[in-house]
Amino acid sequence: MRVAFLGLGIMGSRMAANLVRSGFELTVWNRTESKAREFGDRHRATVAATPAEAAAGAAAVITMLVDGSQVETVLRAAAPGPDTLVIDCSTIGPTAALEIAAEFPAVRFLDAPVTGSSPRAEDATLTIMVGGESADFERGRPLLEAMGRLIVHAGPLGHGQMVKLINNSVAAANAAVVAESLLVGAKAGLDLDALSQVMAAGSGGSAMLELKAEPMRRHDYTTLFKLEHMLKDVRLCLEEGQRLGAPFQFAALTREILTAAAGRGHGDDDFAALIEPLEGAAGIRL
Repeated sequence: MRVAFLGLGIMGSRMAANLVRSGFELTVWNRTESKAREFGDRHRATVAATPAEAAAGAAAVITMLVDGSQVETVLRAAAPGPDTLVIDCSTIGPTAALEIAAEFPAVRFLDAPVTGSSPRAEDATLTIMVGGESADFERGRPLLEAMGRLIVHAGPLGHGQMVKLINNSVAAANAAVVAESLLVGAKAGLDLDALSQVMAAGSGGSAMLELKAEPMRRHDYTTLFKLEHMLKDVRLCLEEGQRLGAPFQFAALTREILTAAAGRGHGDDDFAALIEPLEGAAGIRL
């Protein structure tokens, strides 16, 4: 199958590499052409100068971009042909996914945001939640399985996006709670190794404790998932919740913490950097 992959950022480049390793014939495009050239040289992929050149003749077009505006702009430029399978792996929210799909009624559209940081993108163990028609989902399954371990058909178009937004909002809120737990423990003079060990073994354990406690303690914000992207996802979730009349108060509080961290210059850092404004409020630095 000839596949066009549009967007080679931290996640996209790793996902695209797994498609090549799985034997798909890949044509790539990236806004920064040098990144596309580097990718093409490393992975024996064809490099296109424009989205339209990448999508020409492709059976499937995969997008991995920052937001709905970028997805819409790039797909308009790509102009995928009738019956092309378009799989958008970006996180843009259900409203944007439905609006963009409506612009391209002749294509088959799946919203397929992913969860898992760059190491999971690299070893093809992402979780991918997919919205769209069952027949389109089955058509796209081989591509999705080349990039992820758990592939979930979440329901009709837009449902993959909504599941992703809720999941990321829970993760962000949990990361904030982990940060505050470390600060309370530090204020109490606790051995933070002991605290983390007990929480991990008990009901306080979580993926965020496992993944973010140590980076927070070391102030190591090496980017696995950008703080500004997590802020975007939480904001989108709150917007959808407001539209539905469903409050999400802990997500709203976490949005303010993320906003404060971004205001301190940590937007491009890993979202573990949300501990920075919390340290300021607590008057302590780990």
